[in-house]
This record gives sequence, structure tokens and C-alpha cells, in this order.
Amino acid sequence: MHIYLYEPRAGRLKGVMDELRSAKMRPVPIQAAFFRGELGLLNRGGHEDRPFLLADTPDLVDQISALRAAGCSNPVIVMRDFRNSRDTAAALDAGADDDLVIPIKGVELRSRVNSITRRSHGHAAESVQVGEVTAFFDGRDPEVSGQIVKLSRREHAIFQQLVLQAGKVVSKGAIYDAVYGMAEDQPFDKVIDVYICKIRKKIDQAALSGHHYIETVHGRGYKFSTPAPEMMAQAGGM
Repeated sequence: MHIYLYEPRAGRLKGVMDELRSAKMRPVPIQAAFFRGELGLLNRGGHEDRPFLLADTPDLVDQISALRAAGCSNPVIVMRDFRNSRDTAAALDAGADDDLVIPIKGVELRSRVNSITRRSHGHAAESVQVGEVTAFFDGRDPEVSGQIVKLSRREHAIFQQLVLQAGKVVSKGAIYDAVYGMAEDQPFDKVIDVYICKIRKKIDQAALSGHHYIETVHGRGYKFSTPAPEMMAQAGGM
């Protein structure tokens, strides 16, 4: 998981980055100039779920407002040294999703980000069911027909992108950006194809219905689809 990190204090930056990496997040440090750039680019597929972790600075509310004014729906979490109810209220009113007092463990931060992300996609619970597939948002491997399907870290990241948007076509570019970061000129097609093939094989082998959950939509990307009711009924009778 990539996470944009704004922490202008050099002495604090390294510690925060180390904590994020310990929770298998990939921090992308940004500077104040970032918020004066073309923030609308964050609305490209694959970027809208990438969270922001912003230090409490005098420009905090303006930075949050700039993101929201540009139409960015990315999760925004504020980290501050001391609890201040008035400042916290101002940040939340400007569009922040959460406001935390540091230090905070990376594992808790990751869970908070996952909670915000899944709710933004209409999933309030810690898991989502698509046919025989149960996908978890807390890092656990998915279950297919009651069987745990082991996925690598990158396979899990790609799988989550697909299942969060089940029924919708997700482009290869969006998947690549979500897993590897911004890459306009990277030869991502082959890399994503290989990972999709591995994930599809693992899910298909475990699915009792015989349904192929990951569809290739030629020229557009991939879609995680729900099996027909008769296929589910057949699977239940096996």
C-alpha cells in the first residue's frame, strides 16, 4: 500500500517512515509544493485509494481543502503531537477522515486506512462476499468455498483492487499504479497479466462452482464477477 506522507520535520520523518514500512506500507514523501500542483491527477484510476498522512502544520487545513476542492476522494489522516479539539474539528470539517495523536503504530494506521477505503467503496464490514469468495480487508488471505487461498503480497494487493470494485472493469494501468506507484511509461501490461493469471488459477482451483471470477475485458482491463445463482446452487449441492 502506497501512502503519501507530508512531514516537514526531518527529525520526525525517518521515524514515521520506518513505522509505516514495518506495517508493509510504502511511504511516498511529499513537499509543501505538492499541494500547489495539479491535484486533479490524483483522480486517475489507481490513485483514488492512495491515502495521505499529513503532519499538523499551519497550512494543514488549506492542504486538506485543496485536495477536496480538486475532487480528490483519497483517505486523509492527520497526525498531531497533542490533542486539540478545536484544531481537530477544523481538520475534520475541511475533509479529513481521521485525526490521530502520535506516536501511533503502523499496524493500527493500516487498519484505519483500510476501514476508510472499504467504506468509500460501500463495504462497512471487515470482509466482502462475492459468490464463493470471501475477501478480507485486514490482511488475511481470502477464502474460496471455505478454503483459504494463499496469495503473495502483490497478488493480495491486486486481488483487493479487483474485489473492492467487483462488477466493474479495472484497467491494467489502475492496478499497476495501485500496486507499484505512479508509472506513466512503465511496461506494466506483461507484469499485471502474469499476476492476474496466478490469482485466477488459485481462485478457479478452489471454486466449487467452476465459475471464472476474474474476467478479461479485452482492451479495457479485468473484472471480478459474481457467478449466476444456478452455479451457486450447484456448488452448494456438491
